[in-house]
Amino acid sequence: MKFTRITADPKQMGGVPCIRGLRIPVATVVAMVADGMSEGEILAAYPDLEREDLREALRFAAEAVRERELPLLDAS
Repeated sequence: MKFTRITADPKQMGGVPCIRGLRIPVATVVAMVADGMSEGEILAAYPDLEREDLREALRFAAEAVRERELPLLDAS
């Protein structure tokens, strides 16, 4: 999967993945969604963002999690 809206520059924000070279980390956007903010609320809080930025941030996060094994509580 190719991400055209996610950038990581070691000279900006410590190299964390950001949206389109802006100083808006993918993690910030994903956390806002997880906190229950609507798309409209996020776009109002960050006017430089576009709807497709939000979608790609979520796809990027999903792919990042897919690539790792995370410690989870055993449900049994």
